[in-house]
Amino acid sequence: MAPGLEQRTPPHPLDIDTITKPWQSELLARREEIRCDRPNYYVNDLSSLITSSFANTFITGTGDDVFSAILPHIACAESEIIFATCFWARSTSLAKLSHTLRLLSSKALQQGGSKIRVRIGFSSLSVFQKLFHTSSISGKIYPPDTWTKKLGLPSPSELQGLDLEIKSIFLLPFSVMHPKFIIVDRKKVFLPSCNVSWETWFEGCVELSGPVVQKFVQFWEEFWSNDKRSLPDTLTTSSTPASEPPQLSSSNTPRPAYSVIPLTPTTSIPTTFLPSPHHLIPRVRPFTSPSQTHAPPTPLNTFLLHLLSHAHHSIYIQTPNLTSPPVLTALLRALRRSVSVHILTSSRLMILEQLVTAGTTTARCMRKLAKRYEALVPLSPLPASRDSATPLRPDAYDEEAALGTPAPGALTIEFFEPRGGARRPGGERGEPQQSHLKLAVVDELVAVLGSGNMDRASWFTSQELGVAFFDREMAVKVREAVGREMEGRVRVFYKA
Repeated sequence: MAPGLEQRTPPHPLDIDTITKPWQSELLARREEIRCDRPNYYVNDLSSLITSSFANTFITGTGDDVFSAILPHIACAESEIIFATCFWARSTSLAKLSHTLRLLSSKALQQGGSKIRVRIGFSSLSVFQKLFHTSSISGKIYPPDTWTKKLGLPSPSELQGLDLEIKSIFLLPFSVMHPKFIIVDRKKVFLPSCNVSWETWFEGCVELSGPVVQKFVQFWEEFWSNDKRSLPDTLTTSSTPASEPPQLSSSNTPRPAYSVIPLTPTTSIPTTFLPSPHHLIPRVRPFTSPSQTHAPPTPLNTFLLHLLSHAHHSIYIQTPNLTSPPVLTALLRALRRSVSVHILTSSRLMILEQLVTAGTTTARCMRKLAKRYEALVPLSPLPASRDSATPLRPDAYDEEAALGTPAPGALTIEFFEPRGGARRPGGERGEPQQSHLKLAVVDELVAVLGSGNMDRASWFTSQELGVAFFDREMAVKVREAVGREMEGRVRVFYKA
């Protein structure tokens, strides 16, 4: 056998132990470093983050579309809604949520008995709110007389059937609480990528039930909740698939999202719950090599790095921005191992935020990644333009050099582009103007969804939350659903 060819022997497929065992070992070795994180309830029992779930549906569309698909489930709640998001703004999404809360309150009053418990947590309301927000990790509770004017919600008189509490947490300079999830009666949970906001962006959401729901509840109680008092017996986490909610009347039924894809609702999926606590110190070192830039060892960060390092043949990443040095280094190493890497990101999303938090932009990082990739290809000429989508010619390889060094994996970089071109606010007509989905699929076996971007802010300062699913059927269905929606909405930046 020629030297180097043995490296091309197909390895064993990924499974949950392949990733979670070294992941737990690394976190245990760095336990003292993460003990000061908030939350840190898992530090002495990392296995508690390993669970299972029923993945019921995957929803795609704009943020308004995704919330429209979730709201009927909220309206059918019997005991409790827990609603966590990052950004809170007046929008059609907020108007629809307000309408749903009115319906929920009316239902509770008609039924009599206990009020329906509703807890809302968010981080960002406005620049002024963040500049003058309390520095306490306990956050700020909004009294009922501020709900309408400040938050755009119905008046307390319209919500008398609800036991409602609203809180915000934000810590200067950059510690945004970025998770987004909605728990209904502690029996099912929705994990969307969208905020309560006006942005017309492409989003995704997975609906889950089963044991993973309790992991979301625990995360909420350990970080967000002010009251851990005993709750009604109806608030128990189901270990079986959740049932569909009854339909609302036609006058109140929100329009459906682009697509609601059935996943694996009757199959229990090995699942890993991945919190990522916030950090106050950005760790900015502008002259440090990316390979020497180490992100905080959160469960999410560490898991993703182990997942990328164990990829055998393919990595697909869709993220609003990609500026995290550890991720860029891990992707380059995967390419060296002959793993194909497909990136779909944005060229002009939140540029000012990127410059402030990362000192660079996604477009610049993608140019550097392509240039470093070209250096991996033996004796291959550079394309005429770094922005060129022209593939590198296979016949450009030096055959003898290739025998000693496996050819790098194929690299594809795409930028999201709306169909028909960019449109001004108010003129989108439902066409997403940016992609805000956060998705990683490795070897078509493992899918990771949640709030975490692949940018420096998400990896170094923001609180994030992700969930990893070890199931080929789910990974393929999610990847295919997203691929269908991306048809006609991407511009190839680099392909080799």
